[in-house]
Amino acid sequence: MRNLSDTISRLAARRAQTVSPERHDDPLRDLVNFGSNPGALRARRYVPENLPGSAPLVVVLHGCTQTASGYDHGAGWSALADSQGFALLFPEQQRSNNANLCFNWFEPGDMMRNGGEALSIRQMIEAMVLAHRLDRGRIFITGLSAGGAMTSVMLATYPEVFAGGAIIAGLPFGTANSIPTAFDRMRGHGGPSEARLQQLLRAASPHTGPWPTLSVWHGSADQIVVGSNADDIIGQWRTIHGIDDEAPPSTTMVDGHSRRVWKDGSGREVIEQYRIKGMGHGTPLAANGIGTPGPFMIDAGISSTQRIAQFWQIADPQVEILLPQKRERAAAPDKPARAEGITRTIEDALRSAGLLR
Repeated sequence: MRNLSDTISRLAARRAQTVSPERHDDPLRDLVNFGSNPGALRARRYVPENLPGSAPLVVVLHGCTQTASGYDHGAGWSALADSQGFALLFPEQQRSNNANLCFNWFEPGDMMRNGGEALSIRQMIEAMVLAHRLDRGRIFITGLSAGGAMTSVMLATYPEVFAGGAIIAGLPFGTANSIPTAFDRMRGHGGPSEARLQQLLRAASPHTGPWPTLSVWHGSADQIVVGSNADDIIGQWRTIHGIDDEAPPSTTMVDGHSRRVWKDGSGREVIEQYRIKGMGHGTPLAANGIGTPGPFMIDAGISSTQRIAQFWQIADPQVEILLPQKRERAAAPDKPARAEGITRTIEDALRSAGLLR
């Protein structure tokens, strides 16, 4: 397994060096001198002009093969931040840590409180709060795929920091602790029981509550990180919010997709789950709204960016952000051409590992 993993890593890195990245304006700026940075991550930020005092902060984690600016371009977070008045922090992986730019959500040293990549992200958050006088009670985090799995890590290891989180095509905290187990869990093979996942969550920090709210998104046709992982995330978090195992969620349809909601004892919505019909691996977008479709950024007729911000109550649900200049470009990406022979075998291996678009 290690030899296969190393081969895939080298192939993916070589491909990344030979393919020109999509060109787009980069509104993000570097955040420097934010701490000891034990995870050796890069920090990028976006702060709208005339940001009001005590504004919220949203932390955004990209997926494998992506960059912070590329993910922002696709998901449209900076456009929404301009409209609704909040700051953004984009931790960014470096090839020296992971050849495919995946956050190391499965490495024990990076998925623990006060260590590795998790501590680096925590240090970035603190630097942003102090520099821009942000509201400590309204800090949120979201991510796609490996970024979604790292979102699980941050919510588990630093729950006192976050008011809410959103995991897109991700995995629960503690489900894997090595590259082989990470691949197995992505495919839905094995993994801790629901009771064990709940124990891992409670043991990840000394926090006793209140706990962050949670938004979980997954495509029903995702073959890279299978949908059972979304159900495992719900199972991991349900009891910590005091939700009875037998309490049925309410179900509605939103923009043609299923939304399930769990409420706590006070009637507050604490967990929501979107199952995006027919969608593969990626972040769901609405072509007539913010963001730009592309690899792993999928026009599904629903804007996860806007819906997540509304769930967190940092975006006006009555305001629909439309950018007409993007409508002409907003079309689903073409599927990559399928190669034959050994080339096809290699590409299939990369795709199954989530390392090739």
